Amino acid sequence: MSVPLRAVQLNEANAFLKKYPEVLYVDLLIADMNGVVRGKRIERTSLHKVYEKGINLPASLFALDINGSTVESTGLGLDIGDSDRICYPIPDTLCIEPWQKRPTAQLLMTMHELEGQPFFADPREVLRQVVSKFDDMGLTICAAFELEFYLIDQDNVNGRPQSPRSPVSGKRPMSTQVYLIDDLDEYVDCLQDILEGAKEQGIPADAIVKESAPAQFEVNLHHVADPIKACDYAVLLKRLVKNIAYDHEMDTTFMAKPYPGQAGNGLHVHISILDKEGNNIFASEDPEQNAALRHAIGGVLETLPAQMAFLCPNVNSYRRFGAQFYVPNSPSWGIDNRTVAVRVPTGSADSVRIEHRVAGADANPYLLMASVLAGIHHGLTNEIEPGPPVEGNSYEQNEQSLPNNLRDALRELDDSEVMAKYIDPLYIDVFVACKESELAEFENSISDLEYNWYLHTV
Repeated sequence: MSVPLRAVQLNEANAFLKKYPEVLYVDLLIADMNGVVRGKRIERTSLHKVYEKGINLPASLFALDINGSTVESTGLGLDIGDSDRICYPIPDTLCIEPWQKRPTAQLLMTMHELEGQPFFADPREVLRQVVSKFDDMGLTICAAFELEFYLIDQDNVNGRPQSPRSPVSGKRPMSTQVYLIDDLDEYVDCLQDILEGAKEQGIPADAIVKESAPAQFEVNLHHVADPIKACDYAVLLKRLVKNIAYDHEMDTTFMAKPYPGQAGNGLHVHISILDKEGNNIFASEDPEQNAALRHAIGGVLETLPAQMAFLCPNVNSYRRFGAQFYVPNSPSWGIDNRTVAVRVPTGSADSVRIEHRVAGADANPYLLMASVLAGIHHGLTNEIEPGPPVEGNSYEQNEQSLPNNLRDALRELDDSEVMAKYIDPLYIDVFVACKESELAEFENSISDLEYNWYLHTV
């Protein structure tokens, strides 16, 4: 980190501590491979030291499975002595945690080698490498996420989640009721605190809508002209939602498919691209006639099978797919069509953009964004045509062809020459090793259904 930048960041710390003299602690946060936030908590008096020298955390932080255990086959654990790397603050991420009883702030970090260069296995760095290819072309990416989640009861039933009782009516919601305002009113205090907390933290959350299942909601983030920052906001929003819900004696889940027979949780991303003059290169009165838009979509669709492990990184992720739940299962595109993988929303010519609708809310936002942008860049530079847009129900016109399980998705990623041009093969090896380890553990477990079917019948 250069001396001028360090001075600017120290000014940021000084201004913050002066504005919030009541702050006692600061949480130093970094998102791991699964998008799980980890880090350290320090006293306010140590904040200047963090800005000046960073903090040490082991490289194995990016080789953790979903349970927080190091996957040794990544080579980032005992093979390197579980050695440390250094983490530096990310500018403009120091903010208050509004849910804390003891005044506490938070600060996002990113990992570097001890010599200073970014650490290859930090998902934020994985994304930065892809974004740099657009920088070289003089293009700026605008992006925004839509994040779905369930409010759930803090008490489960035999290990299974259940909807929380409404603070207003005392009843548990039982029906879909998509877009129903009354359901927003049932949980209004919690949902409003989420929006107000986001505003306090500088997260551009501008709307909450009722989604397609009992106690399921979606938070819309406003677009920003920085895809890395958009991912920072998504990571921080998940943490905010969880903690605000705790304050209201509820829990949350971003699990891709928490309930059989109900909609899963998605993470849609909207992307547009600006040229050097600030013009949207996708802008068009007739999107089909815009070559840049078509080529971007063509690249995304061509690379979609290889992206699936990043978009749907867990065993549970693949339970979310199904026509009745508006989760696309083939490389398809359309204009204002929610049955396809890549939707082009209608509106003014200047607002034409790509909406990528495949990923689950369990995806790491940085890896999701890196995957989609890799596809867009591949399409733009190779002028890949996507074929005609789908009109009507895509599920009736296209057979499922995307990987429908984690093992196949990992194979597609591991074998993809295109993805290896955008995402460091060393990182792909680390990611695949972690997910294969989780998959092996899952496949070695015996489910209740297996006992019910086979214990006394075969």
